[in-house]
Amino acid sequence: MERFALARGMALKKDNHYQALVAKDGGLWLVLPQTFMNASGRAVQMLAGFFKIPAEEILVVHDELDFPPGTARIKQGGGISGHNGLRDISQRLGSHDYWRLRLGVGRPADKDGADYVLEKPPAEEREAIEGSIARALEVLPLMLEGDAQGAMNKLHGQDKPFVAKQAEEKKPEAKKAEPPPPPKPAPKVEAKPEGGLKGFFKGLTGSKK
Repeated sequence: MERFALARGMALKKDNHYQALVAKDGGLWLVLPQTFMNASGRAVQMLAGFFKIPAEEILVVHDELDFPPGTARIKQGGGISGHNGLRDISQRLGSHDYWRLRLGVGRPADKDGADYVLEKPPAEEREAIEGSIARALEVLPLMLEGDAQGAMNKLHGQDKPFVAKQAEEKKPEAKKAEPPPPPKPAPKVEAKPEGGLKGFFKGLTGSKK
């Protein structure tokens, strides 16, 4: 969100009342909570409550373990999928109807999700995540204009997930068809002494040829 603020000439400033970094541009508020992630809803609730902002006009940006790095998705409402930050926001707003911008970070196979999201991603995954953020920033103006469907169509058609790239790189080469085995040589036919009816007639005539 800092990048979005800079792009619009907005300066995020610490506001102890909201326990967050806050910036304002006309009717647009940017809020970056400075609390622990599982208390993210505190700043959202306080600002939304004071300025009478309904849940349907709030966009929450969060990491998404169920998407590979490089994926970005926008949706409204839905569950929280075990995300403690979303749980706190939903409970404090009393609603799940806010919008979400979900940025994929991938799900680790051998680590706890809470610890995993605090680690620095490898360089290639970070590059994929940065790319998804840049694409999301490009469509946010459409969201602000009220064209959520247009923003989703544009964003969702530009996915460049890191794991898909990996899978393509690791895809085994197609095996070349083996040439057919050379034909077996025809068996040699040995000449047999004449016999049967032909030999019988020769014997009768006394022919020696």
